[in-house]
Amino acid sequence: GLLGASGVAAGAFGAHALKDFLGKKPGGLDNWKTAVTYQLLHATALLGISALASNQGRLVGEEKDKPIATGPNYSAGGSLMAIGTFMFSGSIYGLCLGVGPKKLLGPTTPIGGLLMIAGWVVIGIGS
Repeated sequence: GLLGASGVAAGAFGAHALKDFLGKKPGGLDNWKTAVTYQLLHATALLGISALASNQGRLVGEEKDKPIATGPNYSAGGSLMAIGTFMFSGSIYGLCLGVGPKKLLGPTTPIGGLLMIAGWVVIGIGS
């Protein structure tokens, strides 16, 4: 919920209040949109993962002996995605706004991206 809500807010903020500011920086508006897109995409994915995890091992339907969701890696994969999204999108927001040390934020973006990828891999392997 919070990741999605803050993604919508960041998107609106970038499209309206920060439009002129971001437009003055080379690639500023595009970078902001990238951060928002990845944040919202992963917020949605995390909702799905949460639903799967809450039904893990639950028996339903005609095949009551078959769980609808298995794989103990939902929590680990979701955590990797959440942390990765925070690092990836957060560092891009910081770089676009000129907040924080570039030496720290610059490398944080690809590390966050790798964590998001790792989250997808863990979920995929665990299913």
